[in-house]
Amino acid sequence: MSVLIIAEAGVNHNGDLDLAKRLIDVAAEAGADLVKFQTFSAERLATRSAPKADYQTRTTDQAQSQFAMLRQLELSAEMHDTLITHCQARSIGFFSTGFDIPSLDDLAALGAERFKIPSGEITNLPYLRHVGAFGKPIIHSTGMASLGEIEAALEALEAAGTPRSHITVLHCNTEYPTPMADVNLRAMVSIGQAFRVAVGYSDHTPGIEVPIAAVALGARIIEKHLTLDRTLLGPDHKASLEPDEFTAMVRAIRNIELALGDGIKRPSPSEAKNRPIARKSLVATRPIRAGELFTPENVTAKRPGTDLSPMRWDEVIGRFAGRDYTNDELIEL
Repeated sequence: MSVLIIAEAGVNHNGDLDLAKRLIDVAAEAGADLVKFQTFSAERLATRSAPKADYQTRTTDQAQSQFAMLRQLELSAEMHDTLITHCQARSIGFFSTGFDIPSLDDLAALGAERFKIPSGEITNLPYLRHVGAFGKPIIHSTGMASLGEIEAALEALEAAGTPRSHITVLHCNTEYPTPMADVNLRAMVSIGQAFRVAVGYSDHTPGIEVPIAAVALGARIIEKHLTLDRTLLGPDHKASLEPDEFTAMVRAIRNIELALGDGIKRPSPSEAKNRPIARKSLVATRPIRAGELFTPENVTAKRPGTDLSPMRWDEVIGRFAGRDYTNDELIEL
């Protein structure tokens, strides 16, 4: 099963439908499996006095409240319909994170095949129960969370009706961009071992190295922000990949998938032809007469590896030569 690659368009559309459609285009061209948006109502998501995160303050109008910022980034029902249709036209899956219970219901009514739980909702028990009751596959980000909080969320989802086998837990750090020293990618492995769940990684680091490494460590899902231009005004653009970078990440992930293989150690088809070239056979180090003993002084191992393997050394040493040999001639038994 291939790694599921999610292009996180998120709110990088800046409330502009045409920009959202262009994000779908570049996600499809890059080879992503899904393009993900965010479904929410500012009224239901935040109070008017809720502060912005530091990174949001740095990348948006500093005088603007979080509520006002979110209001500008909402997607209407009509916009959802348009984006779903555009995804179908571009042969890429539409996906969205619902940040409140009515938004989850809206996505369910649109035929959502899976649900994404954002990091901030991991301690929202009514929300978790609502998601779990759908019984659909769940992708659960865990930024800012401890193992205990992940365990509690998983238990809530299971109790609501979604088996653990339907849940993929994403390791995540919610700082935009995430400092490399704070990534702690091995925590993804720890999550999988602790809870026996499929794991993935939602990345907010600059560049493409960390998601590629996550695939090598066993990530089944990679989520990465996509923008048309990192210089655009908006909360997430600066921690996103531009189209060429996203394409390079997808290509690298697919190469890593091929390179990981099936884990069975055996000669590959491409290297089989090198065995007689690189391995060795037993040969005479000097002329040997018929009836003379083979000894370490007159037998050695040299390339090519086409005849008697040096692993049969003990069968040869101490036996009598059945015929004459010249220097470097391959030994026979």
